Amino acid sequence: MLKLLFSGMTDPGLVRSSNQDAYHVDSQGRFFIVADGMGGHAGGQEASSIATATIRTYLEEHWESDLATPQILEQAMVLANKAILTDQKQHPERGDMGTTAVVLTFRTDKDDQPWCAHVGDSRLYRLRGPKINALTEDHTWIARAVKEGELTPDQSRNHPWRHVLSQCLGREDMHRIDVQSIEAQPGDRFLLCSDGLTEELPDTVIAAHLKSIRAVESAAQALINSAKKHGGRDNITVVLVTLLLDTAAHETTGVETGFIVD
Repeated sequence: MLKLLFSGMTDPGLVRSSNQDAYHVDSQGRFFIVADGMGGHAGGQEASSIATATIRTYLEEHWESDLATPQILEQAMVLANKAILTDQKQHPERGDMGTTAVVLTFRTDKDDQPWCAHVGDSRLYRLRGPKINALTEDHTWIARAVKEGELTPDQSRNHPWRHVLSQCLGREDMHRIDVQSIEAQPGDRFLLCSDGLTEELPDTVIAAHLKSIRAVESAAQALINSAKKHGGRDNITVVLVTLLLDTAAHETTGVETGFIVD
């Protein structure tokens, strides 16, 4: 059996006057959500909140259903997009709002592995041993340019178009939802985050914090503190999930939660 230890937190950073990120950590450890809103103070907050609430509700209502997890995740994203569009029509002042979203599920009674769905540039990472890997591909102009060889990764870090999304929730033409199974094993540590973290910290620094700090709440706080130390120009949201063997020591500090997965 596996034990999951998890924690989530968000911070407005050092520049923004409001926090347009949202996240949800399921109390039973079934699923985790991070969303990064855009479209002005009220619009961004509303978009990320709508997306998080809609995805959460749909997952909770269909968790025990016979639907396959990829179907549930895709439909949750579709409904979140529709909910934001409906709010835009009802509140024209929020007409340009949108949000990213990344979701990780542990539907252990149905699936052998976790599943992830994402739209936009909020990311899912996996740390395994000393190596960290981004498991999601940003839906951005810059990611496409790097993939096609038009820019190098170093050139992309400071490119003026690095924040231009090619897909997000809250658009009539939203047509890409990436859904994938995630290979997982005891000892893996998963990180869901908004780009307020990755804009300030390279993957090597993120990995160093995740490797050196065992407690998930402490590691999450260290990531946020480090992002702020390096500029904190955007809202910063992190959700950490660690997979342990049942024989591992149980941690119960702060908002950290542990539970057994059959």
